[in-house]
Amino acid sequence: MADKTEAATGEAGAGKQPRSVRVVLLALMIAMMLAMLDNMIIGTAMPTIVGELGGLEHLSWVVTAYTLATAASTPLWGKLGDMYGRKGVFMTSIVIFLAGSALSGMAQDMGQLIGFRAVQGLGAGGLMVGVMAIIGDLIPPRERGKYQGMIAGVMALAMIGGPLVGGTITDNWGWRWSFYINIPLGAIALIAISAVLHLPKKRSRARIDYPGAALLTIGITAIVLVTTWGGTEYAWTSARIMELIGIGVAALVGFVFWQTRAAEPILPLHIFRSRNFTLMSVIGFIVGFVMFGATLFLPLYQQSVQGASATNSGLLLLPMLGAMLVTSMVAGRVTTSTGRYKIFPVVGGALMTVGLYLLSTMDTDTTRFTSGLYMAVVGLGMGCLMQITMLVAQNSVEMRDMGVASSSTTLFRTLGSSFGVAIMGALFNHRVQDVMTERAGALGSKVTEQSAQLDAASLAKLPEAARDAYQHAVSSGTHGAFLLGSVVAVVALVAAVFVKEIPLKGAGPKAADAPAGGDDEAATAKAPVTESV
Repeated sequence: MADKTEAATGEAGAGKQPRSVRVVLLALMIAMMLAMLDNMIIGTAMPTIVGELGGLEHLSWVVTAYTLATAASTPLWGKLGDMYGRKGVFMTSIVIFLAGSALSGMAQDMGQLIGFRAVQGLGAGGLMVGVMAIIGDLIPPRERGKYQGMIAGVMALAMIGGPLVGGTITDNWGWRWSFYINIPLGAIALIAISAVLHLPKKRSRARIDYPGAALLTIGITAIVLVTTWGGTEYAWTSARIMELIGIGVAALVGFVFWQTRAAEPILPLHIFRSRNFTLMSVIGFIVGFVMFGATLFLPLYQQSVQGASATNSGLLLLPMLGAMLVTSMVAGRVTTSTGRYKIFPVVGGALMTVGLYLLSTMDTDTTRFTSGLYMAVVGLGMGCLMQITMLVAQNSVEMRDMGVASSSTTLFRTLGSSFGVAIMGALFNHRVQDVMTERAGALGSKVTEQSAQLDAASLAKLPEAARDAYQHAVSSGTHGAFLLGSVVAVVALVAAVFVKEIPLKGAGPKAADAPAGGDDEAATAKAPVTESV
């Protein structure tokens, strides 16, 4: 069999007929849309699902099971793609996701739905990683920026359109179609990828690192459960949370120890020797922390304090998501044309810090226009960071580690979102409880003893004095949450300052200017890795 290099893969991909590349990219965007839309759509359908299946006490597990399976499987999918070839592994993840979708739509009770959602999450973990890694194989880094603007567009579209699509499907076709709708879309992506995507096949003789996979899965599961249950299901100081923290720390320490000895480690530690890769992991974590915290508390603030309708909650985020989309596309184009990228993490970190601080100044008198401007500043910052982190991370490793780099960056962003929602949520809830007690006494404490987040119906039933107290409480809670977010965002800004601008590989004259030696990242970026077809 003929030997080919993965470097040749990138060149071939870049040199394909434009139509073939567009078909592949369209299929990849559909697959990514499936993964991102799912929780948005299901969230809207949950009241109807509970009404038919019952099991209200297990409601949170419908989302938690999916999130856990996605986070735990993400590193495994990336490594499997590196070992056995991305096309087959990616198509397998689509099939598992579609099987989980079909089974979830057929669920007859809450227990079945939770189990099938876990299957769906296993597939979803491979969708995100597969898309990023395949783009990394097909498109040289210098050209990759403009395509990653499309990814930001898909993300914004999912966040805005998800609740609207979920509500429409549930009202007109029934909640089961919230899952079934994935099947025709996934089938289109599967057929297109099977017919058009051509990548070298791989036959790795190495065995899968099962002990490492088990330790990493246990560690990630414990972390996600701590951030999900802490302060809600269990007190932060409860024995159950302490046990989970102990298990998580022990598993992750054991995982790091084992990775230094495994023949084919799930997460090769040598990739963290690259300064840029490590910094991008930190920035990705912070972006996840901030973004998902913002998308949780901004609609709550606008509905509770500014009186916005919950029906179009996705549209409330339009200033932030629109700014993120535009900036991401501009950053991608500029990176492609100039080969320069360091300016974007630095500017993005600064804008995100300033925007979050502005959001922390909102009170009960802040207008929707003003809050929209503040959101736009945050969106501009995130747009500079979202896809650049993946681009720089991929440019900092060898081609043989492309899947691992993509999955690690995705994992850090996922973990960041879990920590962001948990920590900002705990601070928010604490402030709401305190202010409600201060302003409304025993009545205020009773109103929010079950949950600090009241829906529109519950809010409308409150006496005027309690409603006014709740609006001030939510305003105070969001102040604390966003102020914390701005402090955390400073870490991303500091990390961005230390990024070293290594010329991007691939198209454009800048790539030829890369130093021949003396920098580990530059050398790594240029090293081809042979493989058999």
